[in-house]
Amino acid sequence: MNTPSMINAALAATLLCSCLSVQAKVSEAEAARLGQDLTPIGAEKAGNADGSIPAWSGKWLGVPPHVKFAGPGTPYADPYANEKPLFVITSSNVEQYAENLSDGQKALLKRYPQSFRIPVYPSHRDFRIDPVVDQLIKKNALNAELADNGYGTVNAWGASPFPIPKSGVELLLNHTMQSRAFTEEANYVQVVNYADGNRVIDKVNYKIQAVWSDPSYSLEKANGLFTNFMVTNLAPVRKKGEIISGHEFIDPYSQPRQAWQYTPGQRRVRRAPTVGYDSPYGAGGFRTYDEDRLFNGSPDRYDWKIIGKREMFIPYNNYRIDAPDVTLEQVISTSGHVNPDLMRYEKHRVWVVEGKVKAGTRHIYDRRVIYLDEDTWAAVMADNYDGRGQLWRTNMQTSIYAYDAKRFHARLGIYQDLIAGSYMVDRLLDGQKPALLNVSHFAEDEFSPSYLRKLGTR
Repeated sequence: MNTPSMINAALAATLLCSCLSVQAKVSEAEAARLGQDLTPIGAEKAGNADGSIPAWSGKWLGVPPHVKFAGPGTPYADPYANEKPLFVITSSNVEQYAENLSDGQKALLKRYPQSFRIPVYPSHRDFRIDPVVDQLIKKNALNAELADNGYGTVNAWGASPFPIPKSGVELLLNHTMQSRAFTEEANYVQVVNYADGNRVIDKVNYKIQAVWSDPSYSLEKANGLFTNFMVTNLAPVRKKGEIISGHEFIDPYSQPRQAWQYTPGQRRVRRAPTVGYDSPYGAGGFRTYDEDRLFNGSPDRYDWKIIGKREMFIPYNNYRIDAPDVTLEQVISTSGHVNPDLMRYEKHRVWVVEGKVKAGTRHIYDRRVIYLDEDTWAAVMADNYDGRGQLWRTNMQTSIYAYDAKRFHARLGIYQDLIAGSYMVDRLLDGQKPALLNVSHFAEDEFSPSYLRKLGTR
């Protein structure tokens, strides 16, 4: 069984190369591994030595044969609903499983010894994504390079650019540039639960157009555009009608995020200059902008390096916590964390990437350790440290496979403040309909400041 410090010889050679020079596109021989010993997106096909991580099968594309799914905007039934936990990790047996846990998970077990636990279910690697994405990833492997500034890409399109990563930045970009649903429209609830029992609850409407993932676009047609977004506040009353809208770009360093804000009380649209990095966002301003999906935006404030690969218990196939019969009150616990009975963890291999704040720059997190699932390139956990080196916040990202989109889809973002004992949950449904994926059709100017002005006059 792998330990946190074990790195095989091939990976050690990779790390050495990444220290000497920044690598990017790979040879034909390396790229030929995709779909052979590697999955089409770059994960190891084989299972692990003891069988607790199975070999990748990719046997299901879209709806599994035993699952009933009524189509976009309807609940995603759990394909593993009948399974029970293999075991449950608690504060009393944590040492038995410590090598497969993050520092954040161990800290949660220590801080909440009577209530926090990690139910571990059988591991599955059954889903595959749209074959078009497989082709894009193969093409990216042969052509993608880091941009001159080292924080973006050139010659890549539509999917993770570096399926055989050679540096920390490449690994991080695989996460931020993974192929997702190309449109998303939903009403979500954001809740902050404070240690004293008080809560902040916001309701928002999301409209997202992921140009990067849209099959009707190409690198040339996108003209540098990555994503369009609009977030409209629905509640509480004091924030109702506030809108923030804007654009993100393929190279977020050379072309920083552009955003505009509409404030109903002033009935004006103004440029929002601080939509990025560690500016506060969400209910209570609890998390930072660049913590969406655990990390997003430009990576330029950190030096990133690959730590290696680990076998870890991570949130996976989190259908139960999204079920229509699960209410906000069932998810949100007063004990400092979400209801563990609604969570599902599985053992999977993850890439570990570490970022340390560069000299001369600033961020509220001095060091970040991010764990990326090898089968999706998605960040699943993150440990964030303050300037004293103390573990401050640990975050988790739940996910499902969206049958209609044929993509893995990020669901609840869980952000834990280990020092204050408070936490935030983002993208809660609370009885509302799931997101509409790849259904909405947005006009070209729908995310522009002029469109915001039109909304303000209605």
